[in-house]
Amino acid sequence: MRCTRRHLLLLIPLLMLLMAFRQAPLIDPPPIDVPNGMSLDKVAKAVEISLIRRGWEPSNKTADGMDGTLHLREHMAKIHIGYDARSIRISYVASTNLKYEEANGNREIHKNYLGWIQNLVTDIRANLVLLA
Repeated sequence: MRCTRRHLLLLIPLLMLLMAFRQAPLIDPPPIDVPNGMSLDKVAKAVEISLIRRGWEPSNKTADGMDGTLHLREHMAKIHIGYDARSIRISYVASTNLKYEEANGNREIHKNYLGWIQNLVTDIRANLVLLA
């Protein structure tokens, strides 16, 4: 079967639709509860250990938070993790090559980002328990 320009033009909308399925709504995860009586130093340590074990680079560490940057192939994601004695909050900051878009107040990003963040949340929870 010979592929003509007409066939290629018909395939373009289908390819665009398939590419759109790689995006998902970007919603920052709910806050992670910190065990009662845990020091901020231990909270920071749990966050930092989790970032490093998942391949994120911690940076801009302060008393109440730090940034994390993940580089995978040609992709980059940057987050901010804020914390206090009660909770840890992960917020999207920026990305490269992750199809981030914002329109009408809705944010979308490549669905892999959501998996990376969920893995990080799971690790932070586990490390909080270990360090408590």
